[in-house]
Amino acid sequence: MQLFMISTKTVCLNAVRVLLLICLNWYLLCLFCSPGNGSVVCDISFPPGTGIRKLANDLKAGKVIRSSWHFVLMARLRGEAHRLKAGEYRFSDAMTPDRILGKIAAGEVDYRKFTLPEGYSMYQAAELLEQKGYFKKAVFLEKCRDKAVLVRLGINETTAEGYLYPATYNLSRNGNEEQLLEQMVGQFTKSYAAIQSGEGTRRLTRHEIITLASILEKEAVTSEEKPLISSVFHNRLRIGMPLQSDPTAVYGVRAFSGKVSKADIQRPSPYNTYLNRGLPPGPIGNPGRDAMQAATNPAKTEFFYFVARQNGTHQFSRNLAEHNLAVRRYLKTEN
Repeated sequence: MQLFMISTKTVCLNAVRVLLLICLNWYLLCLFCSPGNGSVVCDISFPPGTGIRKLANDLKAGKVIRSSWHFVLMARLRGEAHRLKAGEYRFSDAMTPDRILGKIAAGEVDYRKFTLPEGYSMYQAAELLEQKGYFKKAVFLEKCRDKAVLVRLGINETTAEGYLYPATYNLSRNGNEEQLLEQMVGQFTKSYAAIQSGEGTRRLTRHEIITLASILEKEAVTSEEKPLISSVFHNRLRIGMPLQSDPTAVYGVRAFSGKVSKADIQRPSPYNTYLNRGLPPGPIGNPGRDAMQAATNPAKTEFFYFVARQNGTHQFSRNLAEHNLAVRRYLKTEN
């Protein structure tokens, strides 16, 4: 009888050991082994206030973890169940639960990056967004003209042109056009606030500064020349001389590529500074900080003209006679 009791006890202990071993192996399997080969991709939204159970169930439904129960247990054993970061995430079934939990605990949200180059117009921005598959061009442009959106963003103009700050932005997978505009205009507001206003120059409104800066961004190849080109335009504005800026002649027609034709400069348009004196009614692109700074702080010169050299930099002249010599020297050589 005693031998039988010892044998039964041994069997029970062995059964417990086997069960514990199975549980341990299952835990390690769930912890360090991915459920697939990466063919399944799942986008998970984890809003603030969402519980760990809801998150685990979503991950299980997305087929990127094997067990929601195990995921909850793992998070609690590690003390991370209440320290997970809200946001938009993207996971694949090639990721281990350990990696998934670590990613959410670290707040490694899934972003789509979008970079707006300096000087690009809202039309070019819309084309880039559509090319990347982020937004439809027409919808983005519609938001750029939406009066209610503009007023909310502090823009008392007909479009957001000029107020979309050139920079790299992180877009959430579920983000929309209006959220991107908020980021861009918000960054513009911060950058513009840091600009120091020059003394002794023609007083310009914020919209005029952005308009002039957008022209400088198109005309200048180097940042160093922007204050010089700005001085030319300020000097012309002071005496009522037309700005005659090539990029303004093609705004709304095509992107400026460095040259314009006779037909371009004769095309009727409120933006064409060959046909209209003063600044255009609004920006022709979205300037960066250097251009905005140059618009408010032009160099102090007596220049009224400039012409491009072969390397893209410019020769500046004080009068028409000097300018004609520079044109013959650089443009004739180029031809």
